[in-house]
Parts: sequence; structure tokens; C-alpha cells
Amino acid sequence: MSNEKENSSIDAEIETLDTSYEEKNPEVTEDKPSSELEELRASVASWEDKFLRTHASFENSKKLLHKDKVAAVAYANESFANDILSVMDSFESALATIDSTNSQNSSEVLEKIKEGLSLTYGQLTKVLEKNSIKAVECEGQFNPEVHQAIMQVESEEHEVGDIVQVLQKGYTIRDRILRPAMVSTAK
Repeated sequence: MSNEKENSSIDAEIETLDTSYEEKNPEVTEDKPSSELEELRASVASWEDKFLRTHASFENSKKLLHKDKVAAVAYANESFANDILSVMDSFESALATIDSTNSQNSSEVLEKIKEGLSLTYGQLTKVLEKNSIKAVECEGQFNPEVHQAIMQVESEEHEVGDIVQVLQKGYTIRDRILRPAMVSTAK
């Protein structure tokens, strides 16, 4: 609908230009054949059609790229989520084992639960490493870029500014801090 309006307005402008040119230069229009004018109009219409088709193709590509971008963001963590599911299964199995414990075999079951939890922790660590998530090192000197000091304590075994205790592990994802390590430092 808008293309028809644009075409008719372009035709009207061409007609106006033709008329004003003919009025100002009557000697030129007598020599100019009408077929040449028709050829120019056809050429303009052809270029206009090419422009409109190119513009429509560009708009379609833009919409498709936006749709792909939204889908990529929405499902970016799908691989990570699939890896975590096996860890969830291991924890559920451990909880089911605890529920089935009775007083006669409790020490044996506790040993198996401890072993299962250790294996699950190792499994979770591997999943995190596979997805470029690593624990922040907390040995030695305090680094404000990767550590967050929660408190300062007196310590004869550590120098001033050294990390005394890790209260909560910190993690990085690739080169970015996911969560700083919460530590206590020596004063």
C-alpha cells in the first residue's frame, strides 16, 4: 500500500519536473523523443523496485538476527544445566540413602554417605572446571581484586595483610570474578 503511494508521488514529481522543464526550455523538448522520457521513467521505477526489495531484505535479516540473539541469550546456559543435572542426581541418591538408614546399620551407611558426598563434590568440581569456573586462590597476601576482607584478626603466624582464614570460597569464570573470596586478614 505504501509502495503504491510512493510510486504515485514519484510519478507526480517526475511529471512536475517534466512540465517545468518543458516550459523553461521549449526548444529542447521538441527535439527530445518521448521514448527517451519513458525509458528514464522505467529506469527510475526499476531502481525504486530494487531499493524497496533490498530494504525489505535488510529488515527481514535484522528481525532474524534479533530472534537468533534472543534465543542464544535464553539458552546460553543449557550445556551447563545439563552438566549439573548429574550432580543433582548424586545428591538425591545420597538423601534417599539417608532416609533408608536404620539404627543397626547407621555407621556403615554414614561411611557410604561420606564417600558418596566426596564423589559428588569431585563431580561438581569437574563440571565447574569444564565450564571455566575456578576457585580463587587464597594463599598469602590479600588481593582486593579477588578477595573481600570481612574482618581483621591478630595473628603471630602471619604477616600484616596476609590471609588468615577463608570464610567463603571465591570463584572466577574465565577472567572475570564471579564471586570474591571472603577472608579474614592479619592486622
